[in-house]
Amino acid sequence: MSSKSEPLFQPLARDALSQRIARMLTDAIVSGKLKPGERVAESVIAREFGVSRAPVREAARLLESAGLLVSHANRGFFVRTIDAEDLDSLYELRLCIEREAAGRVVREGKVEAIIDRLRDQIEDMVGMSEENQLILQIGVDLQFHRLIVESSGNKRFLAVFDKLAWEIQACTAMIETVFDEPGLVARNHYLIIDALLSGDEAEARAAMEYHIGVARETVVGRFRTLEAEEAQTGGPKA
Repeated sequence: MSSKSEPLFQPLARDALSQRIARMLTDAIVSGKLKPGERVAESVIAREFGVSRAPVREAARLLESAGLLVSHANRGFFVRTIDAEDLDSLYELRLCIEREAAGRVVREGKVEAIIDRLRDQIEDMVGMSEENQLILQIGVDLQFHRLIVESSGNKRFLAVFDKLAWEIQACTAMIETVFDEPGLVARNHYLIIDALLSGDEAEARAAMEYHIGVARETVVGRFRTLEAEEAQTGGPKA
């Protein structure tokens, strides 16, 4: 946990504690406040939240199931670390889901129902990129993709995507600069919109495959660079 003098969290009311604590811990991981490999001390969190350790432990178990925390016998919970190969596998699975989701949205005639929301999300991304709010931009980016997956009508796609999204967002949060031109990345989402509006399933799939492929190459490549630097210096770079 952080050694800062000010508490990381504020006390909570005693309703649905474990779920609320899990949500706040997730936000801390995704935003980079809790770093990969960092110990999540139940006693410290319980004190900052103003609760007993039991709901904190239950929340930690929920996040362990979600893949954000890992537990070690007699040591407690730690923020999960991930290597480049594992991250690459996440992107590969994400690609399979989103490529087919894009095709289903076109086939099921769902494009018009979501197109305005997709455009609004892109504009939000562009604005955040101009204000250098990387973490928030990543969050809206994933919301854009989630809307397409949700609109595909395949609930299994959505369930898997939600799990992947937290892991990908948590991983990219530890990289200060993922893309050289985040504004350009945001605007490139318009290529997906154009493909959806074409009414061609194959074109929609191809646009999504290209888009996620670029992200996969960039983010995983950055992780591989970090791993190489760590191997040379013997210490983490992020």
